[in-house]
Amino acid sequence: MSDTTAAFFEELAQRGYVPAAETMRGSVRFDLRNGKRTERWLVSVDRGAVTVSRRNAAADAVVRTDEALFDGLVRGEVNAMAAMLRGALTIEGDGGLLLLFQRLLGPTTAPRKPSEASPAGSTS
Repeated sequence: MSDTTAAFFEELAQRGYVPAAETMRGSVRFDLRNGKRTERWLVSVDRGAVTVSRRNAAADAVVRTDEALFDGLVRGEVNAMAAMLRGALTIEGDGGLLLLFQRLLGPTTAPRKPSEASPAGSTS
């Protein structure tokens, strides 16, 4: 398993509550291929309360992709919907959960403070 993937799921589990997911309810199991091996992660969200496990359990949606692509998702380099459209990522079940789950991925997970945004009309 890649360090990026493991670190992402460990950090997500430690958060416990994610404000960006407060409208979400459901579970997504990630089946991440690495050669002949498949690593599984189950993420359950109930109005922002997030739990993560390694269980191979039923979920509202199952996302299948390779570990390298998932690492790109985590780093914000790959868009989940674009990956799905080109067949690099498949989803079974509630596809809408993938859209919602994108809120937890990449650099968009931490909202910017108003002081970090450029003022309107700024030329810097």
